[in-house]
This record gives sequence, C-alpha cells and structure tokens, in this order.
Amino acid sequence: MVKKRTSTYYPDIPLFLLLIPFISGFNYYLTYSNVQFNWWFIFTYTLDTLTGYVAWLGARKVILGLDNKMPYADGFIKRVTVQFLLTTFVGLFIISFLTELSSLIVKGKWAHPSFYSHDLFIISIWFFVINAIYIMIHYYYKWQGTEEKVKSEKEKLNKGILVREGKMEVRLPFSNILGFSVEKDYVAVFTNTGKQYFLDSTLEKISSTLPEKLFFRLNRQYVVNRNTITGFQRRENGKLSVTLTLNPSIPQEIMVSRTKAPTFKRWFRNLD
Repeated sequence: MVKKRTSTYYPDIPLFLLLIPFISGFNYYLTYSNVQFNWWFIFTYTLDTLTGYVAWLGARKVILGLDNKMPYADGFIKRVTVQFLLTTFVGLFIISFLTELSSLIVKGKWAHPSFYSHDLFIISIWFFVINAIYIMIHYYYKWQGTEEKVKSEKEKLNKGILVREGKMEVRLPFSNILGFSVEKDYVAVFTNTGKQYFLDSTLEKISSTLPEKLFFRLNRQYVVNRNTITGFQRRENGKLSVTLTLNPSIPQEIMVSRTKAPTFKRWFRNLD
C-alpha cells in the first residue's frame, strides 16, 4: 500500500530542511580558506541558512505555480528551461536582497563586490540541484502512479462484472462484453453471445469500474469494448464517427463529440 502524500512533492519539505544547512556549510568551505569557529561564524552561518530557507521557499512557490500553468506533459524541455530560469532568478533575487539588507543592518554598508562575482555564482549552481530534486520527485510519483494504475487495471480485468441471470448472480468476464447503453432507468449490457442483461446503476458508475484499456465511453449513452470498434472517420466541427462491428444490439456508427475526440483517438491508437 502506497503511503498517502501530504504534499505534491513530499518529502521535499523535511528534505530541504536538512539539506539547506548542509548547503550553507559547503558554501563556506568553498568560499573561505580559513574559517574560524567563533560567535561571528555561528551568527553568519545561521543568517545564511535562514536566507537559504527563504530562497528555497520562493523557488518552491514558482515550481508549484508552473505545475498549474505549464505541466511537464505539455512540453518537458520548455517547462524545465522556464522552471530553472525562474527559480534561479527568484532565489538569487531573494538571497541578494536579504544579504544586502543584513549587511546594511549589521555592518552599515553594502555587501562586498565579491559576493556578486564569486558567492552568488556558487549559490546559483545549487539551483540546478534543487530543480533536479523536484523533477525527480515529480517523475517518481508519476511512475508510481502508472504502476498502481497498471495493477488496478489488471485487477479489474480479472474481476468482470456481476449480472443477474434468472435468480442467480453470475460474473460476466469483460472479454464477453461488447458494450453498455442507457435504456431508460437501466443500463443494458450486450455480450458476444447475444445475451442482454440489465443493471440497476448509472453508466457513469459502471464506467468507473471498467478497465480503461478495454472500454471507452463514446458519449452519454454508449460505452463500448475496444474489440467492437473497426475504425473512425472525422466529421464536421471536429466530431468523430466511430464504426462498430455489425451487431443487432448496438448501432453500427456512434458519434463522438469534438471535446472527447482527441482522448478517443489517443485511447484507440494505444494498443499497449
């Protein structure tokens, strides 16, 4: 059983709460050749770590915003490029602003020019790491979700659907079902043996229990088995006319709306 996530990128928060102090310490190692462990070191290290937390939160907010406006699925290269540039800009702006502010408060003067020529360059490299971590978390959960979906689909394929035959309830394998259609207050089930059953449920509820690889809801009235579809033709206004194998129980042609047409074409062409 997969543990329920508390956030989209869990466990990024506890991870970066531990990682950022390490980054601050490593930056000190790269920047200063002779570090003296005194109160000033503790003060500046704490201040830099807190600044790092604020910069990370700013970068995290950018990533979450891009998830809604520019998903990875719409173009990976473009998304990663925009994400890196925006997170780096926001992060470095926050770090620069807070560094200048703290320098004015503590020292009464602007930060040393070497901060921009050396320190900020080193810090910018870490945004590669931050972005790489978020991208890996995203695709890990995507892979995990795909695995769970495949497992669920296999379980559905093995279950079939319960129908009433006389006084008995029997399990009808999905491979025997040609499709479903709405008939007044019931949903009719058509089989390859010519038998017809009626279910006291809605087509929407039934659709949610069907294996997505095998069945597709063409419109409000019909759900059909992939094996009954022989092809489709494009019609006016982006609609599709789906052609089915000849069967007295189901029309030979069923229309698919313009909005559902792209999803149907992807489903029909995906034979894996």
